[in-house]
Amino acid sequence: MRAVLQRVLNASVSVNTQVSSIDKGLCIFLGIASDDTSDDVEYMVKKILNVRVFEDEKGEKKWATSVKDAGLEILCVSQFTLYGSLSKDKPSFHNAMKTNESREMYLTFLNRLKQEYVEGRIKDGVFGEMMIVNIVNDGPVTLELDSRKFIYVDKSISVKSNKNKEKRKDYNDE
Repeated sequence: MRAVLQRVLNASVSVNTQVSSIDKGLCIFLGIASDDTSDDVEYMVKKILNVRVFEDEKGEKKWATSVKDAGLEILCVSQFTLYGSLSKDKPSFHNAMKTNESREMYLTFLNRLKQEYVEGRIKDGVFGEMMIVNIVNDGPVTLELDSRKFIYVDKSISVKSNKNKEKRKDYNDE
């Protein structure tokens, strides 16, 4: 499960005449992979509610408070394109969960957020629909979350060989 988390001053999503909006808080774009499980939902709910991206109450300490601690709102938007890949110029979404299963997992995710936080502070768009999303990013602060704990490894890191020559270390060969 992947999420793009944005700290916002306000955000809204609209589908036709239906609008869902929040004031200060988090806007979450959530993508669900074909092999995601309830463990991924639990990881993502905990991470989103507890990641410290807001200042403390006095405004003195940055990165001190979570959305839950601050009592702010969350706007969730389903986003299967987070599992898109490009082989040429046309994106492929074969890594995203199929629509019916994904809808169920997305609703489970929303329900778990509401159970762990305050139901009235969780808003969302309309699953599977084309939406217009408006965001006023605060910072800007944007984080990528992945329940599979994606770790970036810089393959260009060099290590000295026995002869004090620089060699490129390829971490895939270990």
